Amino acid sequence: MAKKAVVVLSGGLDSTTCMGIANHEGYELYPLTFSYGQRHDREVAQAKKVAAYFHAKKHRVVDISFFKQMGGSALTDMSINVPQDGVGNDIPITYVPARNMIFLSLASAYAEVLGAEAIFIGVSSVDYSGYPDCRPEFIDSMNQTINLATKTGVTNHRLSIQAPLMHLTKKETIELGTRLGVPYQLTTSCYNGGDKACGTCDSCRLRIKGFQEAGLVDPIPYQIDIDWNL
Repeated sequence: MAKKAVVVLSGGLDSTTCMGIANHEGYELYPLTFSYGQRHDREVAQAKKVAAYFHAKKHRVVDISFFKQMGGSALTDMSINVPQDGVGNDIPITYVPARNMIFLSLASAYAEVLGAEAIFIGVSSVDYSGYPDCRPEFIDSMNQTINLATKTGVTNHRLSIQAPLMHLTKKETIELGTRLGVPYQLTTSCYNGGDKACGTCDSCRLRIKGFQEAGLVDPIPYQIDIDWNL
């Protein structure tokens, strides 16, 4: 019987790299995409393309749009402007309260029903925007929690959260994904969600920097001219 993995798939660069890793490791893929009231639906559209590319066994899109009703983040509240000043030292207004904790809780329930062995999530504590739910302490804690809170965990069939990008820079993530043939042309990272990435939001800046440092050209279009030969 094939081993199974639930992949938290946003349609972005990091989660798509995780799909490539899980695929390379021989898992049967069950990506889970969350429509959480984000500013645009481009993420969900691209996630569907990524799932199709990897011939996912089953791709589920889960509506948890109460995040939009709750507000409190520039990614879910249209009255809050997406910052364009670059990544700082404070937790940015693009942080969505407890997002990854909720994603992983739902993913663990789905994984338990599937009999999956692993949940893949593309968080990194190196090149990131300062979100508290992207740190190794959080992933370690959730790993322990899901094995205390599920039938799977307490009956010795342990479920493991895999965060293979945790200690990689964006450059290293892109290099790894490129070696694995990850379809970065299908991904989206821009917080603003246009047909062309803005190139100035925090997420775009981190992505551009990663491709530049890797000596590669990002295959997605941008609204601004970018020198890829730095």
